[in-house]
Amino acid sequence: MSVKEAGRLAVLSQVLQRQLSQAQAAQQLGLSVRQIKRLCRRLRTEGEAGLISRRRARPSNRKIAQAVRESVLQLVRQHYRDFGPELAREYLAREHGFIHSSETLRGWMIEAGLWQPKPRRAARVHPARARRACLGELVQIDGSHHDWFEGRAARCCLIAFIDDATGRVLGARFEASESTQGYLGVLERCVAEHGAPLAIYSDRHAIFTKHDREDPVPTQFERALLQLGIEPICAHSPQAKGRVERLFQTLQDRLVKAMRLAGIDGMAEANAWLPGYLAAHNARFAVAPRQAADMHRPWLGSRHELSRICALHHRRSASGQGVCRFEGALLQIEAGQAHAPRAGAMVEIVQFADGRLELSWRGQILRHRTWGWHEHLKGGKTVDAKAINDRVDAIVLKERRRLARLAAQIEHQDAQRRAGIYMPDGGAGAPRVAAQRYGLRPARSAATQSP
Repeated sequence: MSVKEAGRLAVLSQVLQRQLSQAQAAQQLGLSVRQIKRLCRRLRTEGEAGLISRRRARPSNRKIAQAVRESVLQLVRQHYRDFGPELAREYLAREHGFIHSSETLRGWMIEAGLWQPKPRRAARVHPARARRACLGELVQIDGSHHDWFEGRAARCCLIAFIDDATGRVLGARFEASESTQGYLGVLERCVAEHGAPLAIYSDRHAIFTKHDREDPVPTQFERALLQLGIEPICAHSPQAKGRVERLFQTLQDRLVKAMRLAGIDGMAEANAWLPGYLAAHNARFAVAPRQAADMHRPWLGSRHELSRICALHHRRSASGQGVCRFEGALLQIEAGQAHAPRAGAMVEIVQFADGRLELSWRGQILRHRTWGWHEHLKGGKTVDAKAINDRVDAIVLKERRRLARLAAQIEHQDAQRRAGIYMPDGGAGAPRVAAQRYGLRPARSAATQSP
């Protein structure tokens, strides 16, 4: 008997002993007088057991059939084994017509061992910062290194821009590494599509700011923001820009599985497919801002001007012959230009994402020709902390390939020596007699040696 039923027994016993009226008992228990009469009748005929609920130990009339449950769990085992309950429910509803709640599926998956319930988080000690009021006031940016393709392709970095007021992903792109050019590429697309936001919130990496306060020259990214009129703000902790950090937690779960089901196996294919996924993601997770105003400032210039701002800018000195050296290349300024620079002048070199170079001096474009490009110098020798692992991995891979070629050559030479062939270009002729000397060519006999 439950506590509620024991309380009813105490009150109804007073009714049977005529210490309480049925109306008073109904008011005390919150029941109708008719229900009090039924309970008193049961208590007289069946005793205390008559007050125990008839539904106890019986399945609910709304219980889902066991066959339906097993069929759903079979689909989860077959297609969505590593999915969370909410994500699995969305795919089951869209692909298989599942109509029940996430909590129902969650209970089934826990009982079947397909999901481990997570412990509840401790209560937050500090309240979260309130969202900005308008779209375009503040945009949080970051990059996430992850095995996005689950081994089907190399690890890469997803660079994402998310609006603080709405949680809307304004732009994202997969890049081989987290680099300045990668951030500038996403910035260019966001400004072209949505306009320039008022401020951008990032971490304190060298891509976004310089740690030497005495160096007045801005970074490439700071220079682009300055030209676009965007205020750069740097966070002192990952928790300060928690909007974009939580975005990556969601994408590392949902986006990885979506690309697996869509058969995406490479960065180029993923970047072409990503805009459609982000549209569905924003429809699912973005919220309405407190104020309807859009603070993005539309870009009124040409697309080439925007690409030029979001490119890498360098400065090189021109020689007396009008030559600039840049990453192993000789950039010869063509003669006969009215605005040609003088010897020793600092020429601005704009390096676009597709590798094109543009020379200018005092705002005037210079016609030039490129000579003597050395591929091993292309891209520069300097590298930041976020790209150093990729550079070292490339060096290690190059060295391993060199050692593999050397090992193959040694193995081939050893096989030739065991077969008695010592001439490197002797063909498949008859094997010669092995000579007691290390090397490809046999030792000359004493009779053939000249005096």
